[in-house]
Order: sequence, then C-alpha cells, then structure tokens
Amino acid sequence: MDGFIVIDKPVGLTSHDVVSRVRRILRQKKAGHTGTLDPFATGVLPVAVGEGTKAIPYLDESTKVYRATLILGAATDTQDHTGQVVHAGDWQHLRPQSVRDVVSSFTGKLSQLPPMFSALKRDGVPLYKLARTGREVEREPREIDIFSLVVDAIDLPLVTFTLSCSRGTYVRTLAHDMGERLGCGAHLTELRRLSSGLFNLDRAISLERLEVLADAGNLADVLMSPSDAMGHLHALPLTTQGAERVRRGIAPCRDDVEHGAGTGIPAGTRLRLLRDGIVVAVADALTGLWSSDTKNLRLLRVFN
Repeated sequence: MDGFIVIDKPVGLTSHDVVSRVRRILRQKKAGHTGTLDPFATGVLPVAVGEGTKAIPYLDESTKVYRATLILGAATDTQDHTGQVVHAGDWQHLRPQSVRDVVSSFTGKLSQLPPMFSALKRDGVPLYKLARTGREVEREPREIDIFSLVVDAIDLPLVTFTLSCSRGTYVRTLAHDMGERLGCGAHLTELRRLSSGLFNLDRAISLERLEVLADAGNLADVLMSPSDAMGHLHALPLTTQGAERVRRGIAPCRDDVEHGAGTGIPAGTRLRLLRDGIVVAVADALTGLWSSDTKNLRLLRVFN
C-alpha cells in the first residue's frame, strides 16, 4: 500500500497520534504526515504510507486554507484556548465594522514572529519545551503571505474568518496580532484546515471510517498514488528498459524515455519519471532536454 490518505483530524489528537493510528489500522510500518496540526485543530492532515513517504519532500503544499474563530478580550501564552491568559482587555467598546476592518487588513505579505509554543527548534530543542519551563528565546520574524482573508461572521467577542495563506503561517499568531492591533487581546478558539495544496476536505475521511474501509479491504478510492500527489511535477515517461535502469540508480539518457518525450524541457525543471503511470523516480533536469548527449538528469529519489 503506497500513497496518501487524507485524514480529517479530530480535536485532541496530535498529528503524531494520527499517524500512529493510521499505522496500526493499515498495519503499515512506513507512515508519516505532512503539515503538522495543533492538537486543538481539526481538518486536513495528509498521511503518507509505504512509498508515499518518499514523496513528502516533493509535494506542493505552498498554499493552505483555514477557517478560524478567535475570541476578543484575552491573549494567552499559546495563542489559543489551551493556554494561560497573559493579558486581558476590554472589547465591549468595539463595533463590528471596526473589528471587520482590522481583521480584513491582515492580507498580503506580513512579518510574523513565530510563537514560543511551536515545534521550531533552538539548539536542537523544540521551542514549546522551552516555553513549558517558562523560558522565552529570541526568534527571527518570518515573511508570510496571506493570499485572501474573508470575515465570515462577527458575534462579538467571537470573529470567524477564512484565509488562504502560505506554508509556515501560524494562524493563532495571526489571531494574537489582530487582538494586539485592536488593543484588547485575542486568541483562537477553533481552527479547521480546509486544504493543504491539492489535499482537501473532499478527500478527507475520519479515522473511524478508515478502519471500516480497511476491514472491508476497500481503500482504493481513498488512497492517492504518489504520482498523483506529485502531479504538479512534469511527467517524463520511461521505457521498460529505462525504468529498470533508473530503479538501479542510473540516471536515464534519451534512449531510456518514450520516443520524443521530454524534448524542450528547460534546465532546472523537476520531473516525475513514470512507467505505466507509476512513479519510478524524481529527478532534476541539469540541462535542457535533450540538448546534448551528456548527462541531462540527476536522480533525487528512486521509488520501489
């Protein structure tokens, strides 16, 4: 069993917990997730199994979509409802339109300071472990991109919004910063990921549903192949001989690909090498294909 299954992560489980459950349900030794979700968050969590784990570094999850609810009037150390209140402020003088204007203004390229309660590491130690001891260390601000943000509902002190953002965006930090700008503090009470790259809720299933399907031996409809998961990469079909050579770690030459395939692909292009629609390897074009008889491709990862 090789590929990706999109789990609709429930509240209370860590992303690691979900992977452990999937590994047990499917009796798979090789499994891993992409794009960590906090325990209080729900929604799209892609889990790779088997050879799918090799595809994780080559996925395109540059755009993520979330629906979030914040509550005004208190900032917490975790920036969500699981933490301790570190600052409280009055929100009752605020009007819905002024709140909408401020929340909606958090779009475009922004500088964001990663929270202490995060998996980022300092000298090999996750920041959240330092935070739990009361320590705070300097962090470098990161540039993030909020492609769109729509306020869905305002029922003060609650504000619900949907955003599309770049990878690495901390939505709870965004909520914290909104509270700072409004002068009353804020933290997240709910966070649901609607999509991560091409993985979305339409494909997502619960862990309970996964167990039912696994028991029935009916997983084909929910398993996305490694090739499909890397569908943003240019496809280069191999001959039977070419596929065998690549599986032995030999970079393909022009004779190893289907007749005429790849001609005109520029240098620097990342490709999936396929045989009968099944991914054999991921490679980079070193030069334009096929501009010479010299080595044109560098293998990055070979799949079984």
